[in-house]
Amino acid sequence: MTGWMGSTRLGIDLIGVFRVPIEVGDPAGTRFETIEALVDTGASYSVLSASLLHGLGIVPYGVIPMTLADGSVREYELGHATAKINGNSAPTIVVFGDDNMRVPLLGAYTLEGLALQVNPVDGRLETIVGYL
Repeated sequence: MTGWMGSTRLGIDLIGVFRVPIEVGDPAGTRFETIEALVDTGASYSVLSASLLHGLGIVPYGVIPMTLADGSVREYELGHATAKINGNSAPTIVVFGDDNMRVPLLGAYTLEGLALQVNPVDGRLETIVGYL
């Protein structure tokens, strides 16, 4: 996994953009699918294709407006899932993305739930120590 520089999101340079394998499963943690997701700390939630989430038995529980990279606003369905990275798992909220999306996104909510932070220089995720 190597990082690259130079992408732009709303005029802000993204440094250390990289992908990681993540296991996504139903809320009970009984069925999982391994995918490669783009780490995007600018995304509030992880975004996966609706067909993948439905295939895992994940059902929407609500709708939320989301601002896209181009500044437009669209409503998306939310669901509960289980996320696993490097053997650690946590419940998380996921967004039901379009089935034609190019790459799933690993967002901030999931990263924080797994106590992970981005090391943009090395292009990897690191375990963090939380604060109380």
